[in-house]
Amino acid sequence: MARHADNAAGSGEEVPDKRGRKVRVPFRRNRSSKARVKDWTGKSRSAEHQAHNAPQTERVVAKGDQSRQRTIIVHDDPALRTDVLMGTVLAVRGLYADVDHEGATIPCTIRRILRTRRIDERSSVTVGDLVRFRIEESSDAASREGAIEAVEPRHGILHRRSGKRTQIIAVNVDQAVIVSSANDPWPKPHLIDRYIVSALFGDIVPIICMNKIDLDVDDVAGSILDRYESLGYRTIRISAASGVGVNVLRDFLHGKSSVIAGQSGVGKSSLLNSVQPGLALKTAVISEQSGKGKHTTTTAILYGLTGGGYVVDTPGIRSFDMTLVPAQELEAYFVEFIDRVAGCKFPDCSHTHEEPCAIKDAVNAGEIHPDRYASYVELYEDASAQRRY
Repeated sequence: MARHADNAAGSGEEVPDKRGRKVRVPFRRNRSSKARVKDWTGKSRSAEHQAHNAPQTERVVAKGDQSRQRTIIVHDDPALRTDVLMGTVLAVRGLYADVDHEGATIPCTIRRILRTRRIDERSSVTVGDLVRFRIEESSDAASREGAIEAVEPRHGILHRRSGKRTQIIAVNVDQAVIVSSANDPWPKPHLIDRYIVSALFGDIVPIICMNKIDLDVDDVAGSILDRYESLGYRTIRISAASGVGVNVLRDFLHGKSSVIAGQSGVGKSSLLNSVQPGLALKTAVISEQSGKGKHTTTTAILYGLTGGGYVVDTPGIRSFDMTLVPAQELEAYFVEFIDRVAGCKFPDCSHTHEEPCAIKDAVNAGEIHPDRYASYVELYEDASAQRRY
């Protein structure tokens, strides 16, 4: 340690301590609870014997609060090591991730320390992450593997709640292309609204894309898009089957980092195949019995685009839990609410039951679409119920 300090003083530069620093982190949940008491013989002791062996002191703070943590050594700057490389996560499969480094895909393990420090998330490493990793020593250069050491700070996060944890779908993206379909399956405006809230919450620009527009014989899907266009959102009318609108989508994706999201069966993979045929992504038809889409994409995967930029293809979903957004903040993610909130009588108006309410008045006057208001009320009630538990 003295030699380290002397060298720093002699050079006039601060030399980082490569040994790392100590950090206290919690054990995983299955190690935090005490084992069930099975000493039935001991529990049957007489009251006199128990009183004799009773503790003579009492702790104000339970010792278990500290004993359920462990000490680890953290190297805050892996860049100090010459064997650490930088790459982008293409896909995550359990405890492994495919990392792109200068055009080569390298399978990497995810260090336990990353999983421990981000225990509240379903995945400590996510598609789109910029990571630092090192190549594991191997006698076979053709089958080299790596180990992810650190994850760089994120931006542009698309996520939702999954049980008690947060599921991060994609990170470091500029825009979210929310895909719905004009028919087969029918469009779900409430699901679109949930995606919009998630995108705005994660500082991502939402784009509403209506696929299979050639099947919109009654202009139902067109009227839905008109609703979002009137609010200032960018929209795309497209058909992967006929090619209508494909060039528009290609221009939207050019040079951008994007995530393609939406319910199962709306044709996300088909659209990407149309934009860049070389991807050859798997597609499937809608189930005739249920009328619902099948999961042809089972995990989020990042693809580079020939014209520049990249896109993350995500699995289809049928529900989207957005209770990670506090109920009192939801109004900020409905653009038509923002300028009207000041007109509410109560400063903490929830816009659900209060009278008078500027938002409810606007709904009754036809200035706010009732479906959009219904989406807000549904999200507000979900978030309020989540806070109670």
